[in-house]
Amino acid sequence: MSVGFARKMWALDCPTLTVDAVTLMYGLTGKMTIPMPAFLIEHPKGLVLFDTGIHPDAIEDPVSIYGQELADGLGIGGTIDQRIDRQIEALGYKTSDVTHVISSHLHFDHAGGHFLFPNATFYAGQGELAFAHFPAKLGSFCFIPEQVAQYKNWTWREVAARTDLDLFGDGSMIIMSTPGHTPGEVSLKVRLANRTFLLTGDAIHLRAALDLEWPFPLDYDTLSAVHSLLRIKRMAESEELSLWINHDPDDWAQYQHAPYCYE
Repeated sequence: MSVGFARKMWALDCPTLTVDAVTLMYGLTGKMTIPMPAFLIEHPKGLVLFDTGIHPDAIEDPVSIYGQELADGLGIGGTIDQRIDRQIEALGYKTSDVTHVISSHLHFDHAGGHFLFPNATFYAGQGELAFAHFPAKLGSFCFIPEQVAQYKNWTWREVAARTDLDLFGDGSMIIMSTPGHTPGEVSLKVRLANRTFLLTGDAIHLRAALDLEWPFPLDYDTLSAVHSLLRIKRMAESEELSLWINHDPDDWAQYQHAPYCYE
């Protein structure tokens, strides 16, 4: 196997959700405002997007996208400049330049912008597409039927359960099967020349949950979720990875965001 590197990685600035903190981790109280980032990664063989955030129109009109009840509970914050298509264009790319979209999973806050990239190849963990169409009752509100209906029109590749996929065959981008939050939850390891990141998707929601080794209250499979959390934790320790817990507000504050790029 050749040894390669991704050239650049941008953390796309993002709208936020303000939710009941107890929905993120047992024992918390009050409200918590969390980021919903996406990551754009340039590789010699393609332009890769990890997650696409909420539906871009929901920034200005969440009720039209999610309905009154869900919109009221989300507390979406952001500006029109935080639309994912505008952020990609601000970096000098077109949405049509994106060749690969990796879905950590298909909840509305991670897959809402997928429709902007119909010509890309989409990647999801095994069972995720089926689960999106027929979700368990717990957490089913996280799948938006109008968005799910579009999936059949696109090209998908499934990552087999409990295996990893070397996206470009050079070790630079590894899609890791980390199920539990949903059946097909995946994380992404990105090796740059000067740093290696592990983007957790929703395999972990908060840094405190990682420290305590606690699952997310609405995980589909609690035992699998804990196993995936521990896998990520041990890998980060042994490989000295920079772990980026995507919804954690402290992680978002610690790292730098576009237009800054990691190389």
